[in-house]
Formats: sequence, structure tokens, C-alpha cells
Amino acid sequence: MAVEPDSAGVRFPPPVVYLGALLLGLAAERFVTLRSFGIDWRLLVATGALLFVAGAAMMLAAAGLFRRLGTNVPPSKPTTLIATTGPYRWTRNPMYLGMALIYAGLAIGFDGPIAFALLPLVLIAIQTQVIAREERYLEAKFGDDYRRYKAEVRRWF
Repeated sequence: MAVEPDSAGVRFPPPVVYLGALLLGLAAERFVTLRSFGIDWRLLVATGALLFVAGAAMMLAAAGLFRRLGTNVPPSKPTTLIATTGPYRWTRNPMYLGMALIYAGLAIGFDGPIAFALLPLVLIAIQTQVIAREERYLEAKFGDDYRRYKAEVRRWF
């Protein structure tokens, strides 16, 4: 992924991190004894579907807002403004929160406890390698406006 100079400097697409860990966890299920949550499959599928839909809706709403506002979605491209409406009223990172909900939904829906157990590691990687860079970039670019927004709106939820 090409990183533009006026950007957060994120060097890998965050969706690839979520997807890679999910696939690794689901593949590991084949080689480990713990292969199931031990819950009825209908409940797993229903819970997984609910989380997936909620995450997709949040992620699509946030990305759609960025497009309507005329700013870039990929963190490797310049940010032209601070989004503070839509899902950004409640969380500073609705796209990453949406991806986490999608990940959890798929891990649960596919009865993947190992994949689900990897989610905290993914969130740590996203926090330290993506969000921290984005926040430094936004503070440097937008100064007090971003600091005020940051003080008013939680990072995750």
C-alpha cells in the first residue's frame, strides 16, 4: 500500500489485519482440540449474523460519510477534515469498531473459539499500529479542533 506524505503513515490496510487473523484462527481450529464454543449452532449463527450486520452497518455508514464529506477512507491517504457527525458522534473509530464486530460475528458464526480469542491481539495491533498513528497525524494537522473532538468522543464506544 503506497503511503502518501500527508497521511497517518499506516503501511498496511487494516481490513487485511482483521481478515488475516480471522483466517489464521479458523485454520488453526483444524489442528487444535478446542474446536467449538459448545453452544447450539443456531444460537451461534444468529449471534454471529447480528454482530456481522451491526458491524457492516457501522462500517458502511462511516465510510459513506467520509465519501460524502469528500475525505479519504484509507489511512494511507490525506485526511481533509475531521468527521464529527453520524457514527463519529459516538466513537472516533467506527470503521475499526465495525470491522471488530464483523470479525466477532464471523468467528462466532463459524464456531471459531480460537479465531475469537485472537480478536484482542488484532485490536492491540490496530490500536498501536493504526489508531495511534492516525491520532498523532490528526493532532498535528488539525491541532485544537482535533484535541477538542478527542476530549468529547470516546475512542471505541
